[in-house]
Amino acid sequence: MKQDRKPGMKLGITGGIGSGKTSVCRVFNVIGIPVFSADPEAREIMDNNREIKREINEIVGKNIYRDGQLNRMELASLIFNNRDLLEKVNSLVHPVVFEHFNHWTEKQTAPYVIMEAAILFESGASKLVDRVATVVAPMEERISRVIRRKILNRDQVLERINNQMTDDERIKMSDYVIKNSENDMIIPMILRINEDLLTHINS
Repeated sequence: MKQDRKPGMKLGITGGIGSGKTSVCRVFNVIGIPVFSADPEAREIMDNNREIKREINEIVGKNIYRDGQLNRMELASLIFNNRDLLEKVNSLVHPVVFEHFNHWTEKQTAPYVIMEAAILFESGASKLVDRVATVVAPMEERISRVIRRKILNRDQVLERINNQMTDDERIKMSDYVIKNSENDMIIPMILRINEDLLTHINS
């Protein structure tokens, strides 16, 4: 019979664009740890929550949902160059994401759960977790990984990187660092973090 218990801890996983957070989370998933990805959740909310859609249009001062679909590139170009707009959109969407995370966590039965978020610290999501792991990778590897997705060009990737917190800033506030370059073995690092968390939960 499945033991009905709440997760003992919450681990936040963060890192800059192209650092490889998704690959790291996939490994945690394979060893039985459920992952809540905040960025897709935020996209889902912005696409489907009527109240949020209406308020986003109000914030940017125009209808950015032509044919009912959010024009992401246009929204990005508006908010990434305007900190005030960015903060308004974030303060609208993030509380809903956090609420969804809390509901999701209550349904999990693993020893701990993961919240994956690119802006874990900036959004305040770090307050919802007990420990944080930052994923880092060399700059050129990050850029080429993102370019391979064929959504952004090099200049756009660099613009995103410059708009995000630096690795050093994230590391200072993190409990663990996962190096994810092509020369690094991420599985042993992930297994060590898993062991450390399980030891802490069972102590």
